[in-house]
Parts: sequence; C-alpha cells; structure tokens
Amino acid sequence: MNINATLAGQVIAFIALFMVVVGYQLGKRKTQTPSLTAFVGFLTAFVPPLAIIFLAILVLKNDIPQQANE
Repeated sequence: MNINATLAGQVIAFIALFMVVVGYQLGKRKTQTPSLTAFVGFLTAFVPPLAIIFLAILVLKNDIPQQANE
C-alpha cells in the first residue's frame, strides 16, 4: 500500500492542529504560559511518539492554584 505525500501532509497538519488546541487548553490549567505550551505541542506533532509523551506529561501534571479575583 502506498501513502502519498498529500495524505501524509494532511495527517501531520491535523495532528498539529489538534496538538495546538489541546496543548493550549491544558496549558491554561496546568502552566503559567499556555501559548508556549501550545507552541511546544505544535513542534511535537511532527514526531507523533513525542506528541503522545508530551500530552501524557501535561495530563499528569498538577493544576496550578487559581487566584481569587476580588
């Protein structure tokens, strides 16, 4: 079975978009810098095993304490 470059590029683009959205959402809850977390998620999308490890680390990380706005 042949996989052409267009299909591979579309799969990578989908994974990259998914990693940016999920990385940003998790980054808002678990880090001080969600935009940096989303960027690192985008970079890890090009190597899918790293992306899975990155998501696992974010999911297992403790949430940052929320400050009460008065």
